[in-house]
Amino acid sequence: MEVRPAAVAGMFYPGDPQALRRAVQGYLQAVPRPHEGARWPKAVIVPHAGYVYSGSTAAQAFAQLAPGRGTIRRVVLLGPVHRVPVRGLALPGATAFETPLGTIPLDAEAMRLAARLPQVVLSPGAHAMEHSLEVQLPFLQEVLGDFLLLPLAVGDATPGEAAEVLDELWGADETVIVISSDLSHYHSYAEARGIDDATVRTMLRGTPNLHHEQACGATPVNGLLLAAPRHGLQPRLLKLCNSGDTAGDKSRVVGYASLAFDPREGKRELPRDAGAEVPEDAGATLLPIARSAISQALGRAHAAAEHAAWLGLPGATFVTLKSAAGELRGCIGSLEARRTLLADVKHNAVAAALHDHRFAPLQESELDAIRIEVSLLSVPQPIAFRDEGDAIRQLRRGIDGIVLNAAGRRATFLPQVWEQIAEPAEFLEHLKRKAGLAPRYWDPHIRLERYTVSKWVEVEEARQ
Repeated sequence: MEVRPAAVAGMFYPGDPQALRRAVQGYLQAVPRPHEGARWPKAVIVPHAGYVYSGSTAAQAFAQLAPGRGTIRRVVLLGPVHRVPVRGLALPGATAFETPLGTIPLDAEAMRLAARLPQVVLSPGAHAMEHSLEVQLPFLQEVLGDFLLLPLAVGDATPGEAAEVLDELWGADETVIVISSDLSHYHSYAEARGIDDATVRTMLRGTPNLHHEQACGATPVNGLLLAAPRHGLQPRLLKLCNSGDTAGDKSRVVGYASLAFDPREGKRELPRDAGAEVPEDAGATLLPIARSAISQALGRAHAAAEHAAWLGLPGATFVTLKSAAGELRGCIGSLEARRTLLADVKHNAVAAALHDHRFAPLQESELDAIRIEVSLLSVPQPIAFRDEGDAIRQLRRGIDGIVLNAAGRRATFLPQVWEQIAEPAEFLEHLKRKAGLAPRYWDPHIRLERYTVSKWVEVEEARQ
């Protein structure tokens, strides 16, 4: 399935593009505009019934995202499966989703990142007729314009599994999270109001113990409730109603709520570059976390403190493992801050130990002798150059990490590589080899970016 076509247009929302746009704009225009300079929420919970029933409630949340237009470039969208059961959280196996308002490209890189988690599976069938995700798309198209989508149909999964996926994809200002869920189903109007009021109070307390009779999307909602406090977010209620308040009778109603998740008061929006936010002695926290993650992956109990507030900042890290003789034993990392610093270090530590294809997986018997390095990257910045010679002259020995993008390939060298390759021309040649290119390869469309790192290395005592 290359493009997943609209499945419920004409049923849950208008199938005609002009009628659909008018309907969406009408719902949004009925919501007071955010004040000038307002920040947008990091995450929202929205209902997914037909627009005549829940469109006005969903619009309350989507209108909050309007100030992020032009900055929000990725939407992570989770909703429950209604037709095809699935174990875990399902990717669609598509490259784009289509609505009457146009085609939305999917974020291929983020999907590859999510697919590394064992609870993330591939199920085109789970997505084919699923409405809980599709009905959100016209609102997002109208509010945000161009963006990349990462849709996950949530089936049989734990709240912890959902939260882990959210942590993996959290990102910074460019990413917003949308959780799709209705509330109670088919109670009388009075009963539903009591049930849904209690459900919303549970959400506002941040208690991740909802069950599916309270909310059909209880699993992704609970996942967000688990992840939100780790990222310094607090929920606020935007609207609560049910179908008896909109377009249905009051004998058997469905409940709807929209909520926004904002940074706690006094806590500013997380920056793209966490490097300036962490303390100079961050290695005293990050190195034990990396060792603990590897130890636990190898079946050895090992705990590390994870309470520092700055661990919730987005961060891009590399974790490097070296043998007692100083030889490389594994190195995996991130070039962009797509998750929290805590999640990124844990993920890359385990990946360096077990999934670096250049080496056999680390064995538990090797663990005590391994030395761990953690590098925190600044945001890569493009290098402007006229030709290869000009590019080489701009490389700063011992300072720059370099990202090379050419011929559909990408590779990087950390600044530590200058310790082995001191000459800039040779440094670039080896980087091209790493990308699978000939060392003399050159093309005017080559892109180079530079970044710096803060690096921390274990001392002998830390490995005991």
